[in-house]
Amino acid sequence: MGFSKPLPLFSFLSILVLYFSFYTITPTSSLASLQDQFINCVQRNTHVYFPLEKTFFAPTKNVSMFTQVLESTAQNLRFLKQSMPKPGFIFSPLHESHVQASIICSKKLRMHLRVRSGGHDYEGLSYVSQIDKPFILMDLSKMRQVNINIQDNSAWVQSGATVGELYYRIAEKSKVHGFPAGLCSSLGIGGHITGGAYGSMMRKYGLGADNVLDAKIVDANGRLLDRAAMGEDTFWAIRGGAGGSFGIILSWKIKLVPVPQTVTVFTVTKTLHQDVGNKIISKWQRVADKLVEELFIRVLFNVAGNGGNKTVTTSYNALFLGGKGTLMKVMKKSFPELGLTLKDCIEMSWLESISYISGFPSHTPTSVLLQGKSPYPKVSFKAKSDFVKTPIPESGLQGIFKKLLKEDIPLMIWNPYGGMMAKIPESQIPFPHRKGVLFKVQYVTSWLDSDKRPSRHINWIRDLYNYMTPYVSSNPREAYVNYRDLDLGKNTKDVKTCIKQAQVWGANYFKKNFNRLMMIKSKVDPENFFRHEQSIPPMM
Repeated sequence: MGFSKPLPLFSFLSILVLYFSFYTITPTSSLASLQDQFINCVQRNTHVYFPLEKTFFAPTKNVSMFTQVLESTAQNLRFLKQSMPKPGFIFSPLHESHVQASIICSKKLRMHLRVRSGGHDYEGLSYVSQIDKPFILMDLSKMRQVNINIQDNSAWVQSGATVGELYYRIAEKSKVHGFPAGLCSSLGIGGHITGGAYGSMMRKYGLGADNVLDAKIVDANGRLLDRAAMGEDTFWAIRGGAGGSFGIILSWKIKLVPVPQTVTVFTVTKTLHQDVGNKIISKWQRVADKLVEELFIRVLFNVAGNGGNKTVTTSYNALFLGGKGTLMKVMKKSFPELGLTLKDCIEMSWLESISYISGFPSHTPTSVLLQGKSPYPKVSFKAKSDFVKTPIPESGLQGIFKKLLKEDIPLMIWNPYGGMMAKIPESQIPFPHRKGVLFKVQYVTSWLDSDKRPSRHINWIRDLYNYMTPYVSSNPREAYVNYRDLDLGKNTKDVKTCIKQAQVWGANYFKKNFNRLMMIKSKVDPENFFRHEQSIPPMM
């Protein structure tokens, strides 16, 4: 990766000399001055050389390059608008010691730090701050090494790597190994696992976070820690307790899982007219969580047509860990209503199924997974989530369809639970949505830059969310933390005033695990250095 180049001897000696003057640095009101102080400070606190032109980006230096880097992995265009707060500068570390030095220096300079691995935070919290100004963006995209060890069924993967890269590197080494993480190939693995990381093998193997063996993080004091050094409490917290609260994840050690050489996928789409009386979707609600663990069938709700010809479509999108002959037997026994045929079934390798489920066109080479890009164009969007524990009756379904038909580009996704997800205790990791959940709902609305009334789309999704209240979990109404939703509440800069508010959204995401997360936060980061609008606050 090119980050092992040592500093020239005279520079290294200079660092030793200048190190003792480090504590005399004082913040100034000039952002340009802060930038220079930050650079000098980081140089003094690392032994590994970093070329400024490849690691440091500021509007005062080169605005076009700064903008290019800022926008490179930001996935929600809502948070790239001119009105949104921008970082004072971006630092892209090349080595672990650069991250350590950055924390030491941002604390000394009293500059707030945001950390981005893949840019998929739904509310832009990894690259936008509305509670702290100025702030630094640490972009981990240059730290993306993946080291596979087939002999002990494990891998070390750095935070800046995407899940697509990870899957590709695993398949390079073995056709019968995989990892049960995300469906979107452009997700940054660093932040993805901190929220849980679900995917199409979750019913067989649980979440990505359920299959983590070790991790390397940098804490609020700039210390580099592994599992043994951080302790089991912190290791528990970072696997599902969400990112940006306990430290900076540098890399994960993950457990690889077995996959067959041949898997089967299918997508069967039905219109409302083809699902008379909603028999198919109603049966899916009753059986999707009870099917064999090797079978994952999610449902994507879209709107097709225009004007008076619009209709809702339901696409049953599936992965089966086995051949199509066995799959057909399972479907005929448990879900014949879908009418699956052999022609619908496509056999392929597990890696090819990743590309398929991600949404890339048929016959796209799997090397596309190395590009770290989504098959879909970037748009502005708003999303929310729910968990369903009892089937939604036909009257409820009819209301959902009416709501969907009122929006321009709506999307709703139902992801089945059951299997291994129901066997793992709620307290095993911070992610608590386990036994009793039939499926998770994701609501999404998106719009183009040319749309001058984005508020109407946000109002629409809030209205749909309110409509769903009788049909979803309650006390608390559960939500998935990797689908960030600031409508649930957000922190203020003053920790004392936000604890009560945090108890609300904290229960939505973590249920009873939230109190333990706050206790751990109090131990490892009592000054709340790692913070954002929905970070875990320390107990006061």
